[in-house]
Amino acid sequence: MTTDSDQAIAVSRQRVEDDRQLIREARGAGPFAMLGAFVKLSGPGWLQSAITLGGGSLAGSLYLGVVGGYSLLWVQLVAIVFGVVMLCAISYASLSTGERPFKAINEHINPVLAWGWAIATLAANMVWSLPQFSLATAVVQQNLLPGVVGAESPMGDMWGMTVVCGIILIVTVSIVWVYDSGGRGIRIFDGLLKILVGLIVLSFFGVVIRLSTSTEGLPWGEIAAGFVPDLTQWSRPADTFEPYIAAAGEAHRLFWNHEIVSLQRNVMIAAIATAVGINMTFLLPYSMLNRGWGRDFRGMAIFDLSTAMAIPFVLVTSCVVIASASQFHAKADDALLANSPAVPPAQVGSYEGTLKKRLKAEMGDDVFASLSTNPDQLHAAIEALPDEDKRLAAMIVKRDAFALAQSLEPLTGKTFANVIFGVGVLGMAVSSIIILMLISGFVICEMLGLPQGGMPHRLGCMAATVGALGPFLWQGNTKFWLAVPTSVFGMALLPIAYITFLLMMNSRSLLGDQRPHGPRRVVWNICMIVATAFATAAASWSVWSKAHWYGVAGVAVFVALALVAKARQTAAA
Repeated sequence: MTTDSDQAIAVSRQRVEDDRQLIREARGAGPFAMLGAFVKLSGPGWLQSAITLGGGSLAGSLYLGVVGGYSLLWVQLVAIVFGVVMLCAISYASLSTGERPFKAINEHINPVLAWGWAIATLAANMVWSLPQFSLATAVVQQNLLPGVVGAESPMGDMWGMTVVCGIILIVTVSIVWVYDSGGRGIRIFDGLLKILVGLIVLSFFGVVIRLSTSTEGLPWGEIAAGFVPDLTQWSRPADTFEPYIAAAGEAHRLFWNHEIVSLQRNVMIAAIATAVGINMTFLLPYSMLNRGWGRDFRGMAIFDLSTAMAIPFVLVTSCVVIASASQFHAKADDALLANSPAVPPAQVGSYEGTLKKRLKAEMGDDVFASLSTNPDQLHAAIEALPDEDKRLAAMIVKRDAFALAQSLEPLTGKTFANVIFGVGVLGMAVSSIIILMLISGFVICEMLGLPQGGMPHRLGCMAATVGALGPFLWQGNTKFWLAVPTSVFGMALLPIAYITFLLMMNSRSLLGDQRPHGPRRVVWNICMIVATAFATAAASWSVWSKAHWYGVAGVAVFVALALVAKARQTAAA
């Protein structure tokens, strides 16, 4: 007797065969037929797009514009190109063998790398989910429905936050449940994600169009130049800060150079980390294998990543950098300088924190520590600082997207700035929450050795719902900035995935005669080595700057365990 489950499996298999036949027929009908087939079958790339276009990417783009202006537009472009290279590698390996990657890495590459990849992905998911919920809740309260659930609404801040966060949780869990309902559910899921990504792209594209048609316009020559990589920006502030640093005096140049460069590096690392995070590397192969894709779909995978993921990412992040740079770069908020009570407390805290560091650098640790015991004297000392220092501190204050929306009001109108911008931000956060949940389910099923899909996967997805605590843990902070340190944490983990994929693509044990050879292998290796070196350099700085020798010791222990595991694996073979 045939059950409903058997029928669903049969329908799913038939659909995969139909898709495979479509690709084979299109391959013989020319490039336009192939393009049409690829567009029709695209799916995993939209999953990747939905997670890469999240709160982390938005925060990274916002602060790239604040700190570097148009000159840092190249950062996310370079990061997404390297990310696509590595994602193409894991998709090639997975579709060539049909094996689940965790199992394949465990058996053919290195068990420590396999478990490190899985554990790091789950940790990154849980950490990254916190700012996503916080951001989604904040945008509803501040931009979209302030009169209904905002701090000044009848509900009050806490109840409004609780209601919004609860609704977001219900919606995201429901959508993930649909994904696990089978082939039809996956197609509905893909459709919802395409709509969300489309809304995000249109929202931020609309912002830049409005800015370009305003009376001030946009400097398109500077914008075009900003896409040309300039690695010297790792060690020097953006040129636009130079007149202000000079005005502050040569005695304080070292402090301001260090302060701006440190911020610039953090933001660049965050932007790189959120272009392709370690959790995205876990999602892609499983989303493809869940669709029944195999070797015939390898070209489809590359097309999907290059279009459905890379193009929306570059469009959206570039638009946010442009909008942010036009409104905030090398500009001080006069209301902040005038101590206006209308300035959000989080921005005031960021501003005063920078000035306290400026005082400490001048006075020394002991004198500053003594002064800090008397709040009135400390406040007076801050007020006595030169206006040039205050202006620089105000220029690099940690703003958020809500401040950007408010700054756009004179150019675009209040409704456009808050509603259109708010919808884009909400779409980014919600889509990321959905995908973080989905990945968590994949990871937990793999770690427990359970089949992908069904109730085990659905329950595993709930690990990322820990992010619902985000709005309550981070009250009073600049919510967008919180995505930056979480992204720096994610950056430290990314080389685990990149090194693993590099080894996979060169493993005869895993790929057999499907391993690239000749000129193709040379090209693959050059691209992957460059991408891995780029990620490892960024991760090394993240580890050293945040954990110093403790971080180095942790990396050394991990490498030692991996070498021991490989030696035992080789001896047993």
